[in-house]
Amino acid sequence: MLRVRCLRGGSRGAEAAHLIAALLGRSANGWVQRAFQSTSIAAAAQPRAEGPVDPVSEAVPEECPVCAYNEWDPLEEVIVGRAENAQVPPFSVEVKANTYEKHWPFYEKFGGQSFPKDHLKKAVAEIEEMCNILRHEGVTVRRPEPMDWSMRYTTPDFTSPGMYAAMPRDILMVVGNEIIEAPMAWRARFFEYRAYRPLIKEYFKKGAKWTTAPKPTMSDELYDQDYPIRTVEDRHKLAAQGKFVTTEHEPCFDAADFIRAGRDLFVQRSQVTNYMGIEWMRRHLAPEYKIHIISFKDPNPMHIDATFNIIGPGLVLSNPDRPCRQIEMFKKAGWTVVKPPVPLIPDDHPLWMSSKWLSMNVLMLDEKRVMVDANEHTIIKMFENLGIQTVKVNIRHANSLGGGFHCWTTDVRRRGTLQSYFH
Repeated sequence: MLRVRCLRGGSRGAEAAHLIAALLGRSANGWVQRAFQSTSIAAAAQPRAEGPVDPVSEAVPEECPVCAYNEWDPLEEVIVGRAENAQVPPFSVEVKANTYEKHWPFYEKFGGQSFPKDHLKKAVAEIEEMCNILRHEGVTVRRPEPMDWSMRYTTPDFTSPGMYAAMPRDILMVVGNEIIEAPMAWRARFFEYRAYRPLIKEYFKKGAKWTTAPKPTMSDELYDQDYPIRTVEDRHKLAAQGKFVTTEHEPCFDAADFIRAGRDLFVQRSQVTNYMGIEWMRRHLAPEYKIHIISFKDPNPMHIDATFNIIGPGLVLSNPDRPCRQIEMFKKAGWTVVKPPVPLIPDDHPLWMSSKWLSMNVLMLDEKRVMVDANEHTIIKMFENLGIQTVKVNIRHANSLGGGFHCWTTDVRRRGTLQSYFH
């Protein structure tokens, strides 16, 4: 193993920096050299050279490439997931607790294998069209890397194949100019972050903050191995008692259990997000941001954005089938609470990883434009009555993989400022 001895002073520091840059690759030369010079000079207590010393990244632009404070400011850049090579997760205890029993035979048959090829092909085509429409609307679209998710991996605690990089909302959350990688809670998603790392490193080099939450071991202790689910009634009873398949053994959360409204973020304790994960986020974002825990009458809590979707300043879609137990505090704060109409998606459409309420899982392009399911005529009418223009897209086959427009995206940059909307 090659060791580089730390050299003090300007010229020697520069020599070492050049050597390190050569080891890391020519493309890293600029920021490596400046970082090494900056830290070595500070360590040696030497006077600063004339002129400013650049930070680790390239000079931070006036506008950071990563910046979003809420769900509705004008959207400028977005990450859209990929359906390619998507795998059905193994039918483990954490997956069973998050899926409806009518789909359990599907998981028992296909767990650890590819989603049905014809269906997947249609989903890929739908998401490509969605990307084209976003570009037409003036939004820069970025994509994760294609990967082989069938590859099995082993940690000291478990063995699993992968799943997909279809839902960036689950793993990435932008708060201000910081991009946060969620630790996740499903074993099949343990290495999902790898598909997004090239993008995140690019954003980091251009000035964004980058935080990775503590990665859980996902050992057996993180899950209630005897979680007693047999029927929907079981799920209602357990959720009402605050009992979930994930324990408090270590922090875990999916980013999609949080939703942003400026200085206030709202989160639910769910099957994939525990109180330790919420507390980690609270401490990490304090004091500039406040985390509020809210709950719902939901037999299968996982991801908040098809239950409680904030679409404007003081304007929220609240699922009538999963009423919010704290809804009065929003009304007292002067918020408008809108109950979306019953979804129109047919009963026989395969929603292996989600519910019909993906109809309210919309993506705001700005306060007056929304990307919505082209088949959901009643919710389109609802938006029109609210004075919001609809951008209609069909992603019915993509819905089957577990998400609507909000799930399939992570908004990287929205043009706006940090404000308070909740008092």
